Amino acid sequence: MSDPEYAVKLSVVLPIFNEIGSLSELDRQLSEAITSLGFPCEVVCVDDGSTDGSWARLQELSSSNPMYRMVKLRRNYGQSAALAAGVDVARGEFIILMDADLQNDPADIPRLINEVHKGFDLVSGWRRSRQDFFWSRRLPSIIANSLIAKVTDVDLHDIGCTLKIYRSEYIKDITIYGEMHRFLPALVRQAGGKIGEIEVSHHARKYGKSKYGIERTAKVVLDLMTVQFLGLFGSKPIYIFGGAGLACMIVSVITLIYIVIDKILFGKSLIESPLLLLSVMFTLVGIQFLVIGLLAELIVRVWHESQGKLPYKITRIVSSGQSEL
Repeated sequence: MSDPEYAVKLSVVLPIFNEIGSLSELDRQLSEAITSLGFPCEVVCVDDGSTDGSWARLQELSSSNPMYRMVKLRRNYGQSAALAAGVDVARGEFIILMDADLQNDPADIPRLINEVHKGFDLVSGWRRSRQDFFWSRRLPSIIANSLIAKVTDVDLHDIGCTLKIYRSEYIKDITIYGEMHRFLPALVRQAGGKIGEIEVSHHARKYGKSKYGIERTAKVVLDLMTVQFLGLFGSKPIYIFGGAGLACMIVSVITLIYIVIDKILFGKSLIESPLLLLSVMFTLVGIQFLVIGLLAELIVRVWHESQGKLPYKITRIVSSGQSEL
């Protein structure tokens, strides 16, 4: 087994939706930051169904600068889908995700590169001096960060910051859908990755309107439940469904024993007691949970076999003191 070959050292992925006002300045800042690196890089711009002429401007940039690769989606799919498309197209050993609204600073790219070379698989940006409205943006972010950190055990100050650098083999092995881009650190941690964090610059939005709002807080809670469930039980769903089924069966048996004892000692009618119906109900629910768990196990097995996926990832193989991987 050998290390994979990459066409470039670094890929910068930018999801773009109606950001025509920022593209020229973003081009200048990116060119300055990437030129200073001294190794092959590419910038993957994903137009997520823009209607303000962003795609035409991106084509102009692509024709004048070979570092750009442009991807146009059929319609607006959302940030997660745009990031997923960019990651799929990216050819770099390292992949940086960042916003295209000039709130993230391309000047932080060299610092992210230096930090990830310290042995990290993901380095996240921390917008310590965040330039956003407190009530609509910063307060929901503080609440979400605290909740995500407690549930996923990923202790980052600013998990919602888009500006992050990843080793390609980690992020390309993650399916990004829905609103899952905000949970990428948790998914990388579940995959065995080492996570770091550095402070990054953050600027107030100069052009266009923010696509974020306080209504996304509820989505964070629902997505967090999904991430945690998949992380804990994604490969063994029988543990949660079977556990729930066994719990129901135990409650059913205990209830039935109580009914029988009540009948023997006090002569109470089994038919008149609502506990008998409760016992039957728990039995049926328990059987349903067990059947669902077994079906889920079959689905997981078929999925792994059809995709050719292994239940593990090897980091290194060493033989006679020499690394084979």
